[in-house]
Amino acid sequence: MKKGREVARGKTKVLYEHPDQAGLYIVASGDDITAGDGARRSVIPGKGRIAAKTTARVFRLLNLCGLPTHFVSGGEDDDDNEMVVRACRMIPLEVVVRGVVAGSYAKRNPNAPRGSLLLPRVIEFFLKDDKRHDPQITQEEILQQGIATAEEVATMAEIARLTFEMLSHAWRRRNVLMVDMKVEFGRAVDDQRLLLADVIDNDAWRLWPQGREELMLDKQMFRNLVGEATAEDLARVKQAYESVCEQVGAFPVMQPAMVAIVMASERDKAHVDRIEQALQKLGLGYVHRVASPSKTPGYLLQLIQQLDATFARLVYVGVCGRSDALSAMLDAATTNPVIACPPPSEKFGGMEALGSLDAPSGVAAVTILEPENAALAAAKLLALDDTIFFGRVLLTQANYRAQVMNADLMLNPPPPQHPVMA
Repeated sequence: MKKGREVARGKTKVLYEHPDQAGLYIVASGDDITAGDGARRSVIPGKGRIAAKTTARVFRLLNLCGLPTHFVSGGEDDDDNEMVVRACRMIPLEVVVRGVVAGSYAKRNPNAPRGSLLLPRVIEFFLKDDKRHDPQITQEEILQQGIATAEEVATMAEIARLTFEMLSHAWRRRNVLMVDMKVEFGRAVDDQRLLLADVIDNDAWRLWPQGREELMLDKQMFRNLVGEATAEDLARVKQAYESVCEQVGAFPVMQPAMVAIVMASERDKAHVDRIEQALQKLGLGYVHRVASPSKTPGYLLQLIQQLDATFARLVYVGVCGRSDALSAMLDAATTNPVIACPPPSEKFGGMEALGSLDAPSGVAAVTILEPENAALAAAKLLALDDTIFFGRVLLTQANYRAQVMNADLMLNPPPPQHPVMA
């Protein structure tokens, strides 16, 4: 790529201004690999290409999931190891998320069995300072030193946790345990928005295939070398990095999926509209049809067969009245999941009752009252084997939690602080 003036230079990458677009930078990855804050350094020809491709693919996945990142484009072979990113002022912190006892955490916590799961995840902050070997720093110290605000610290911790869970899900589908990872953040130059920034490549995490540390595929291979790295050592490291890059290449793929909303009457369209709006926010495709189990049972069965034969990944949402014979018929006629989302009923004070006396026996469909929750349940079913839907569900749930906590804070504001009289 054509580049502007150099902005910054690190141990393994160089940052340039974009020559044509203000507010954008170009990141160029080099072939260096370092450990011990640069004390150990080698060059692996082609590592810059691998690092750029891995980072670009990770950020593309996170963008599709809805997380805020600085990534714009690039990172593939024809980009000369370079990516286009939003210009950020970096926050001098590394945010580490730990899911398994290993590394420095194991050293600092000798009573914790190495390799055991950490639930909830442990989130730690480290100050970026090579001369002091990136010391750990508490959230209180971050605030005292003016590095970030309390809101920014909380946001970084939550985004880092979500990033770990999304990438961990992607690796689990390949029978690889993601042990821990580090991320960095920056404030966007144009709007000061907090963004995942820098790089997320094979230097940023620990990966144990089959959950076995001796099969590691990450930078720890290089850290563990004794003495000078030989050509054979570096070849093994490069092979592992290439394998990781190839696997990450399959991450940002959203599998085709469809939600079929079947309503028993066109009078339920307003209720269906809410389901569809929630599905749109999750990026899920949908179709809506009208068919009655009592008035057009043959047509309903034919419709189910047609939908089953058309879509490889399909979830049904049945919208019917209090007996919900529609969802029961859907559930009996298809091998795909069925969610019953009955419209509000005046008889039950505006909400349909779960397990009403009129419900036909043997109904296996899951009944969900709120349209937004029905859409989320459909996404959860598809998220079992699709990391993008998994990430969107995680992010939606995190936003719901934030809304509830904000509502509670508005109803129960902290008492005013009165000056202390001498």
